[in-house]
Amino acid sequence: MRNILLSGLCLVGLGCGGGGGQFDEPERPAPEELEAIKGVQLRAELFAGQDIPVLPITLVVPDSSLAAGELFQHRDMLLKWTDSIIQFKLENRAPDVGWKFPPELRRLALRSPGIIPDPDRMGQSVLRTPSLNTVPDPFRSNLRTLVAVTGGRLAFVPAAAVFRQPQPGVVEASLMIAIADSRTGRVVWRSLAVRSEEHTSELQSH
Repeated sequence: MRNILLSGLCLVGLGCGGGGGQFDEPERPAPEELEAIKGVQLRAELFAGQDIPVLPITLVVPDSSLAAGELFQHRDMLLKWTDSIIQFKLENRAPDVGWKFPPELRRLALRSPGIIPDPDRMGQSVLRTPSLNTVPDPFRSNLRTLVAVTGGRLAFVPAAAVFRQPQPGVVEASLMIAIADSRTGRVVWRSLAVRSEEHTSELQSH
């Protein structure tokens, strides 16, 4: 299962979601909206030398057919695992960018309670909507506050992840990611990655 995202993330992403214990899925974007942003590549060299916080993902949805896998039964575990894959790809594909990953953002928030917003409760999942080109409040104000502390101007936002089993023996992983300008509130880049791959029993045991 790890290989699905390692080979498919490519600094891109999907727009759907997941919530509490049962991973309730919100309304999906129209197919044409997703198709328009599918596979849009990020030119990471344009951001070399910049500090960019990477928000933790807060919205994940595993298909019910994947319920047998231990990883897919626990939302917190799936969120943490998805964050780790995103970090792995960013560090390896864009090492010249000063990425500020979720553990660092959480430490900053703990040191300044009431000043720096909790990075796990900022509202980042709203950017799962492909047609949303401006960051809405309160996420916009939260983002502005966080970036003022981390430095830079932009923020890397994993908005939502979806894991499906379109047919027996195949798992499809999708991720919606955006980059937002904290000063103007504009979404400057968005992309959708979808990767299908055959899986083995390791999926069930993570």
